[in-house]
Amino acid sequence: MTPGDRAAAGPGGFCRDCGDDAPAADRCPSCASPRILAHAEIDELAIAHVDCDAFYAAIEKRDRPELADRPVIVGGGRRGVVSTACYIARIHGVHSAMPMFKALEACPDAVVIHPDMAKYAAVGREIREMMRALTPLVEPLSIDEAFLDLSGTSLLHGASPARTLARFAARVEREVGITVSIGLSHNKFLAKIASDLDKPRGFCVIGRAETDAFLELQPVGIIWGVGRALQRRLADDGYRRIADLRRAGAERLTADYGTIGARLAALAWGRDVRAVKPERETKSISAETTFDVDICDAGELETRLWRMCEKVAARAKSAGHGGRTVTLKLKRSDFTILTRNARLASPTQLAATMFAALSPVLGRLADGRPYRLLGAGLSDLGAPQDEASGELFAAGPARAAKVEAAMDEVRARFGPRAVDKGRALSAAPLPARSRALPGTQDRKGRPR
Repeated sequence: MTPGDRAAAGPGGFCRDCGDDAPAADRCPSCASPRILAHAEIDELAIAHVDCDAFYAAIEKRDRPELADRPVIVGGGRRGVVSTACYIARIHGVHSAMPMFKALEACPDAVVIHPDMAKYAAVGREIREMMRALTPLVEPLSIDEAFLDLSGTSLLHGASPARTLARFAARVEREVGITVSIGLSHNKFLAKIASDLDKPRGFCVIGRAETDAFLELQPVGIIWGVGRALQRRLADDGYRRIADLRRAGAERLTADYGTIGARLAALAWGRDVRAVKPERETKSISAETTFDVDICDAGELETRLWRMCEKVAARAKSAGHGGRTVTLKLKRSDFTILTRNARLASPTQLAATMFAALSPVLGRLADGRPYRLLGAGLSDLGAPQDEASGELFAAGPARAAKVEAAMDEVRARFGPRAVDKGRALSAAPLPARSRALPGTQDRKGRPR
């Protein structure tokens, strides 16, 4: 119900299943459901965090009812990682970002499904529109979670934010076929913590009155943004629980950790003044792939780089962004990560332009050692330059832009694999002089 005691609940409360009033009862007097939401501040709180439960796996189970009672893992091949695991698989110790081979060791009976990102994105958009029907103040964090500010919406919906959110959760379950968990509090920091306390299909409330007592004994890792590396550093310095941060004080934490320390000092007392912002600025666009088998061959790595550039370009075009900085990411077989950037003269959203800048960088790193992952990215985003001016059969970037535009039109009509450049059709090594794509430039900027 809430991290506080049930005794702290006031007279206000309702049944999450039928919606009838049910103040501080074990079961609803109308439908006997045990899903009662009662809290002393139930009608005062308006900042929520909504998180879909095991999003990718839930969609796959929805679409394949025969998997309802089976452990399901959504992720790459055996050399990939877990994107999402259903709650049955999580009981066996499977979790997101776990290497697939370890996940299958922990849960050998799991059904592994390759991600269908287009399907998941469509469901995410559907749920996002349902959120926006509640309030214009929706701040997406990812495809399956968002902050909502429902302040001032009681007259619009004829109900408190808590009741409106409960109706929303029921609607998602009824119309979309998956479940969500909701955290409700007086700021974003606590709302996000609350949404994770009662999963799946949960609804948890953290009120102002109980904030200090609730946070006191929590580990520092509960703070959003405190990852494993920072947890280790904090532990080495004697900060394992939030109470330790409180005793240190803002001055000492800021002296030791800079702006991060000041943030920790504020959040240790549950202070978060950030507003829910309807639009979050996109800072980068990227794509990466983990290989089923390590790749040493430069030609095959170059082929994979082209495919990643195509994916990034498609996402950039869909979002209307161009980028001045392109990034190459490689992970060696020993998990060492290499990243290299290249600066462009103007923002681009073309795969050919990205590939032309990153291919020489890859050439310098593809020295015969094995790599297990390759990625490409676009950052320093802005309005894309019009690279399509000129004739279709002219040389240089204008021709590359025209070719890509024609390919995009065909793909839009007949599917993403309806047309490919030759590089994407083969992973075989290519002769050194044939590796450049039409319309790219050599290292001196001359058209190939």
